[in-house]
Amino acid sequence: MTEINYTPNNEYAVIKEYASLAPNYDRRWTFYINATLRETLKRLDINPTDKILDIGCGTGSLLQAITEGYPQVKVVGVDLSIEMLRIARNKQIKDSPLIACQARCLPFRSESFDKVVSCNAFHYLRKPEECLAEIARVLKPQGRIVITDWCDDYIACRVCDLFLRVFNRSHFKTYGRRACEYLLRNAGYSNIQVERYKINWLWGLMTAKAQANHD
Repeated sequence: MTEINYTPNNEYAVIKEYASLAPNYDRRWTFYINATLRETLKRLDINPTDKILDIGCGTGSLLQAITEGYPQVKVVGVDLSIEMLRIARNKQIKDSPLIACQARCLPFRSESFDKVVSCNAFHYLRKPEECLAEIARVLKPQGRIVITDWCDDYIACRVCDLFLRVFNRSHFKTYGRRACEYLLRNAGYSNIQVERYKINWLWGLMTAKAQANHD
């Protein structure tokens, strides 16, 4: 079921951009999507009893891959773009909830998820500290966050980041390994691991894993 839960301060630039990108998104970015999904799934350490939230789920490719590999796992997807969520809905991902909302205002009870994953979306988040705090809230005790995104330790990503900051209003900021570690530590996470790697000769990503702490 696709639900709508907008708040007054939506990221309208992201919504507008992905309204136009959605129809051809999977086909246009096939290599990039497949590479990031592969690397994320390797590091997600899924258990059959997990309940997983995908933030910035887009067209649902990661949700689909999880449910195909682990049919028992419960998945939920959130994204700003209704158009992207409509495509995800057409993939019939176990009738999983797909909700339009902001990452810093998640419509879930505290301690609802075993894992929260975000793939290729973190560089859009205007207030990453607030988003990480909100993710920690919805994670169960000892729950895990897994973030895969561009890594500006690589020069191509750094140049792209600078270009997009000037010419693309939807883009906010990319991070390097140390900056990502700092954000997670400052948000109260522990057991932080950040691994960077290339998916081809030019483009580099990183995947961060950390554990939520509840006092």
